[in-house]
Amino acid sequence: MVSSDREEETMKDTWQTLKGWIDESDNIVFFGGAGVSTESGIPDFRSTDGLFNQQYDYPPEVIVSHSFFQARPEEFYRFLRDRMIFPDAQPNAAHKALAKLEQEGKLRAVITQNIDGLHQLAGNKNVLELHGSMLRHYCLRCGKRYDLDFVANGTGIPRCDCGGVVRPDVVLYEEGLDQGILEASVRAIEEADVLIIGGTSLVVYPAAGLIDYYRGNKLVLINRDATARDSRANLVIHDPIGEVLGTVVA
Repeated sequence: MVSSDREEETMKDTWQTLKGWIDESDNIVFFGGAGVSTESGIPDFRSTDGLFNQQYDYPPEVIVSHSFFQARPEEFYRFLRDRMIFPDAQPNAAHKALAKLEQEGKLRAVITQNIDGLHQLAGNKNVLELHGSMLRHYCLRCGKRYDLDFVANGTGIPRCDCGGVVRPDVVLYEEGLDQGILEASVRAIEEADVLIIGGTSLVVYPAAGLIDYYRGNKLVLINRDATARDSRANLVIHDPIGEVLGTVVA
C-alpha cells in the first residue's frame, strides 16, 4: 500500500485526473491510432521516422491505395511484406491496460484505426476495426479466407486455389469504411461517459470526425505530439501512451 501511495504522489496531475475519471466510470470508450502500437515496434505514419517520411519509388499513401493495388499489385505486395507485416509484434502496456479495463467491466469498446490485431491479442473482445485487419485475407474471386502466414510467407501476388488474387481485409485509400462498424463506433462514442483518444494525429477522415459525436465532458487526448483537436479536449496528455495507461490503470 505504501508503494502504491508513493506512485500516486509522484504521478503527474493530468495522469491523476485521468486515473480518477477511470476509477469512477464503467462506461469508457477508447479510440486509438498508429501511435498505440509504436511501443510494440510497429512504425506509425506521420512522425519523423514514420512510413510517410521514408523513401520509396512511390509515396506509401499511394502504394496502399485501391487504384495502385489494381494497377501494380506486385509492388503493392512487396511493400506490404516489407513494411506492413510484423508477425513478432506483441501487445504493449497500453494494449494490456485496455484489456484489463474491459475485463473489469469499465471499458465498453475499443475503436481502432490499426490493422495489427494487437488489441485482440492483449485480450480485448469488443474491438471495432475501422480499417480492417492484416491478420485476415480473402480471395477476390471466390471469397475463401486466408490467414496472415499465407501472404507473409509467399512471394509475388498471392493467389487462391481458384486462381483469384488474395488481398488483405483492410480498407485501402480510396475505399470506404464498413458502415456497420462506423455506425457501431458512433453509437459507442455517443453513449460514452469517458472517451479516451490516443496515439492518433486526428487528421484522417472520416475516422477523425468521430470525436464530434462525443457528448460528455471527459474527453481525454493522449498523444506524443499536439493535435489540431487539443482545444476540444477536457484533458490533454503529451506523454507515451503505454507509460500513461500502464501506470494509471495498474
